[in-house]
Amino acid sequence: MFRAVKPETKPETRVVVTSTQRLSPGMTRVHFRAEDLSAFAGNVCTDRFVRLEIPVGDGSTVCRTYTALDPSVADGTLAVDFVHHGEEGVAGRWAATVAQPGDVLTVRGPGGTYAPDPAADWHLLVGDESGLPAIRAALAALPADAVGYAVIEVPSADHVQEVDAPAGVTVRWVDATVDPPLETVVRALPWLLGRVHAFVHGEAEVTMQRIRPYLLRERGMPRGDLSISGYWRRGNSEDSFRVWKRSQRVEPVAAYAGQALR
Repeated sequence: MFRAVKPETKPETRVVVTSTQRLSPGMTRVHFRAEDLSAFAGNVCTDRFVRLEIPVGDGSTVCRTYTALDPSVADGTLAVDFVHHGEEGVAGRWAATVAQPGDVLTVRGPGGTYAPDPAADWHLLVGDESGLPAIRAALAALPADAVGYAVIEVPSADHVQEVDAPAGVTVRWVDATVDPPLETVVRALPWLLGRVHAFVHGEAEVTMQRIRPYLLRERGMPRGDLSISGYWRRGNSEDSFRVWKRSQRVEPVAAYAGQALR
């Protein structure tokens, strides 16, 4: 288990955009380079997250929280996957239509709370597009003989991406246009024997009000074996979502990792 680490307690790092890559109609990966990524040294969390200061065009910035992928202290490189919906929001639109090589951003972090427990008998990874980057990192960290499920909801079939997983981990893509809701798919999974270690992150009402009761109450999972929180809430910006989430008193602020949708 990991002690929650807030990105605000880490030093600021200046990163430079080196390239962008469209992964799907709704996700763009931005590659960064930095002279010093020593803040990432020793961070083994697969949900490692940072606060990015995103330019908004008038010289000001807004802070948004994202999963930092494949940070290399030696090479000074890392990547961030941004969810975007056309002209909506700030950070996703910046990544998809504005970001150019040479752009400089400030990063605070990383924080993190989760990495797959190699002692678990099996693993359950669940999320929507906002949780996909952390799920991708968790799959890469699993041992070759790991077993379990990764269940990922996407808006439609053309949003499905290539992900690598151990042979014993079934990757199930949930197409929101034709498949049952994410929580229904999770409930239908055959429950494997032994201790499960789970990571469930995505839209707040789905994760916290529908999936969490199933895992904790119906399946009797120990709370310490479950990393779960909402990364976003339908109809909310990240700022308003944080206000709402604090009012619910469901998770510490350090769990607000993921891909801000606005």
